[in-house]
Amino acid sequence: MRIVAVTDIHGNKKAVKRLVEGIKETPDAILIAGDITHFSDSKSAENVLAPLLDTGIRIVAVHGNCDGKDVPELLERLGISAHNRRVQINGMGVVGIGGSNITPFHTIWELEEDEIARVLERNYQEGDVILSHVPPHHTCADLTHSGLHVGSRALKEFIMKRAPSLVVVGHIHEARCIERIGRTTVVNPGPLFRGYYAEIEVGKRISVTLWEL
Repeated sequence: MRIVAVTDIHGNKKAVKRLVEGIKETPDAILIAGDITHFSDSKSAENVLAPLLDTGIRIVAVHGNCDGKDVPELLERLGISAHNRRVQINGMGVVGIGGSNITPFHTIWELEEDEIARVLERNYQEGDVILSHVPPHHTCADLTHSGLHVGSRALKEFIMKRAPSLVVVGHIHEARCIERIGRTTVVNPGPLFRGYYAEIEVGKRISVTLWEL
């Protein structure tokens, strides 16, 4: 299965259009790991997502901590939300976690670590992919410019315990990377508003390529 993974669009519709124009081979699905808007509402989110929705490609998304209060409702209405649920793409399960862990900035969508743990335990089935706005703690995917690891401890513990094949994350713009944690591949594609995205082949092995528009 071929997936295009994006995150942290932050309202940049031009970047979305460039992505659609730049996709060389139609993927089976597009995964969006949150922050579709920059503290904006569902109307803004739908406008930003329009070029992707128009492709007819299967989209699975979660909201980010900077998405407006009505954005999760929009994703539900569009039939693309994976937050706190398990959805299937051609037989592949995807479990979604929207928002972030607690930040010092009191952003719109933040979860306590025990809430993140409950979402995972409630929905995950063996072999599923995890789509999470927040990255796992103490990985390349959650390392800030200041040298702090600010990701979710609950997500990291879950990865260590259950070993999902693939975890797609965002949130930390400067932490674009691919990392292996045991049998798990963690991918932060980097923010789409800066032109970054990833292509992922999911099969017996996980193959990831990071791209820049």
